[in-house]
Amino acid sequence: MTTKVNEIRISYREKIRTQKSEAIKSSSDAAKLLFKDWDTDTIGLHESFKVLLLNNSNKTKGVYQLSSGGITGTVVDIRILFAIILKSLSVGIIIAHNHPSGKLMPSEADKQLTDKIKKAVAFFDVKVLDHLIITPDGSFYSFSDNGLL
Repeated sequence: MTTKVNEIRISYREKIRTQKSEAIKSSSDAAKLLFKDWDTDTIGLHESFKVLLLNNSNKTKGVYQLSSGGITGTVVDIRILFAIILKSLSVGIIIAHNHPSGKLMPSEADKQLTDKIKKAVAFFDVKVLDHLIITPDGSFYSFSDNGLL
């Protein structure tokens, strides 16, 4: 009798060729790239959480949507985040989520999640370079620029 074990696969394919992508040099560069990746039909309807994956030269390896939630929040599973970071061999990340309300200020939950991710990825020598809050009109708040990272 043969027992078949279910196989779980996490796949990652670069949408952007790293060699041809430009380096992220500022929060503005990252915000522009992430805003282009957001679905403009839903950015004002519900929260989503994404991770911008970077190589050692801060060149974009890809953008991965980690979760999609409700009007005022979304659940971020740190284990899935780590699976994506490790599978893509990223050494730096920029995390981002949208605020459908248009409010740019981070909540206490946003700050706590950022701190939790920052502490956890340090174990794998991965750096959280920024956490961006994006609004439906394309404006953004940078944790790094505001001294919260």
